[in-house]
Amino acid sequence: SGCGTFTFLSSAIAAVSGLLMGYELGLISGAVLQMSSILALSCKEQEIVVSSLLFGALFASLTGGFLIDRFGRRLAIIIASSLLILGSLILLPYESYGILIVGRIAIGISISLSSIATCVYIAEIAPQHRRGLLVSLNELMIVIGILFAYISNYAFASVSHGWKYMFGLVIPLGALQAIAMYFLPPSPRFLVMKNNDEAARKVLERLRETSDATKELTVIKSSLKDEHQYSFLDLFRSKNNMRARMLVGLTLVFFVQTTGQPNILFYASTVLKSVGFQSNEAASLASTGVGVVKVVSTVPATVFVDQVGSKTFLCIGSSVMAVSLVTMGLVNRNIHVNFTGVCRSQSPEDSFLQRPGNLTGVTNGSLKDLFASMASPERLSFDAQRSPGVARTAELNRTALTGGKSTTGSHMESEEVPVVLKWLSLASLLVYVAAFSIGLGPMSWLVLSEIFPGGIRGRAMALTSSMNWGINLLISLTFLTVTELIGLSWVCFIYTIMSLASLAFVIVFIPETKGCSLEQISMELAK
Repeated sequence: SGCGTFTFLSSAIAAVSGLLMGYELGLISGAVLQMSSILALSCKEQEIVVSSLLFGALFASLTGGFLIDRFGRRLAIIIASSLLILGSLILLPYESYGILIVGRIAIGISISLSSIATCVYIAEIAPQHRRGLLVSLNELMIVIGILFAYISNYAFASVSHGWKYMFGLVIPLGALQAIAMYFLPPSPRFLVMKNNDEAARKVLERLRETSDATKELTVIKSSLKDEHQYSFLDLFRSKNNMRARMLVGLTLVFFVQTTGQPNILFYASTVLKSVGFQSNEAASLASTGVGVVKVVSTVPATVFVDQVGSKTFLCIGSSVMAVSLVTMGLVNRNIHVNFTGVCRSQSPEDSFLQRPGNLTGVTNGSLKDLFASMASPERLSFDAQRSPGVARTAELNRTALTGGKSTTGSHMESEEVPVVLKWLSLASLLVYVAAFSIGLGPMSWLVLSEIFPGGIRGRAMALTSSMNWGINLLISLTFLTVTELIGLSWVCFIYTIMSLASLAFVIVFIPETKGCSLEQISMELAK
């Protein structure tokens, strides 16, 4: 009861933001390949293009909270969709490095603003016994968006100016979401905050499909009466335990990033190639394989969260991540891998044409193809028609990235790897991705949308979100450097320690919130 078709439909339309966000995050690895040859981007410039989205996201997360609390969750989502359309339209007609950065910053602001607003909006319209399912829809949409981006990267890899099609695909979807959101109701809790009780009651009756929502409205009003007094600085004071709640939120997003998921995900092809997979295999497994595993794992977490509880899923996810990371680390200790970064601050073509020695020691024919195809843009388009696999691998290796090091092909010298170790490494990688997708992936954002009082929820979520984007930027910019210094196996062991620390943190500090209303949770945490 209480979760009618209209509530579900409203949540699904809001969660389209997640689809757009996932698509924009996954898209860039394929798009930069084409843009770097057309615009002759140096490695540094490629890094800046990729990171510009994260800079935009970080900026929006610092300022977006005030917008969400001031003008409403629904309006923030409409503004974010419009900004995404604008950012994408800027990118299409021009082929210039400066315009590219401006467009990507606009898109970064858009996805950051929409990700905060969507979680808050869905949490506030959802009935308490279905809140987990509906808020987790957003995470499910993000991983589907990443999968679509991988497919789009592959589909347009051999198309002339394919990157324009990649960027353009989101425009109709963004427009549809903005229009649909206009016809959806504002969050009832936001209406109460603005002293519009009658409108809030009508919205609740429509959402709950009932003729009398007075009881729920009374609970919301009594809790917001106390909460509306908060200022931003109260987040750091001991009043109603706010400082402790804020620390729980910030620590949770810290673990989302420091358990390594963004890097392992975006550098998956680099990691797989280093453990002995042929280039074609590595490309298809790293993109579509990882994408499919993420989607498949997020589904049960979304469906069962209201029965099982977010705390249980967080514990399971962190435990399994630790086990799979240890396995990955041990396997990589037995494989002698040498990550040699060949990215220098000159254009990608030059860097390969001036270094004929780069191919020595690589016995694998497909790797030779790969590096040769990367040396020349013309050759790449020819290869793409002849063998999409080779072109796809070139694309993945030339920019195995997220907001960070664009490796203009990481050259791996590795001995023939035993078949068992090779498959064990892949299996542990996929288990790791699956564990993140049932635990820290969806559940951390659900917990964040629940633990803060309504009057300041937007600003609190924005602050945790800025921590999330900031650490993402920092870790992504240092992953290849650190891997080169200490080796992949030690990177895995560091992530293992972080996973175990997150498990301990969840057990001690995260409250179990299943079946409780937002008001009950807030009252409980205030103690």
